[in-house]
Amino acid sequence: MIERIADLVNADPNIVRRGRYLSTTFMLEIGDAPYLVKIIEGRVVSITPGPFVTPSYSFALRAPRDEWEIFWRKIPPPGHNDIFALFKRGKLKIEGDMHTFMANLLYIKDVLAAPRKEAVQ
Repeated sequence: MIERIADLVNADPNIVRRGRYLSTTFMLEIGDAPYLVKIIEGRVVSITPGPFVTPSYSFALRAPRDEWEIFWRKIPPPGHNDIFALFKRGKLKIEGDMHTFMANLLYIKDVLAAPRKEAVQ
């Protein structure tokens, strides 16, 4: 699922436009699997799988694999439909530079929800 995020985001001009002022790298952890997501001017230019020795990133989003799988359903159930729903339930940890994260919150939400476009269920 994560492998498709770059293609899905970059193919959507609305998402790219929303993130046009953002250039950063953030950590997305799916269970025990870390990924560095590099964004330049709203385009996802790379998603690098870990493990990493001393990764450099602005913020990190960490949740169990099963939570992400439910989050990426076409229509996720309540409590799984938004990253803050995961956070409120104690399933998502948000760490790092909160300014970068919050200033670009809608864009980050769109990036993370992009796999729903291809979800079957």
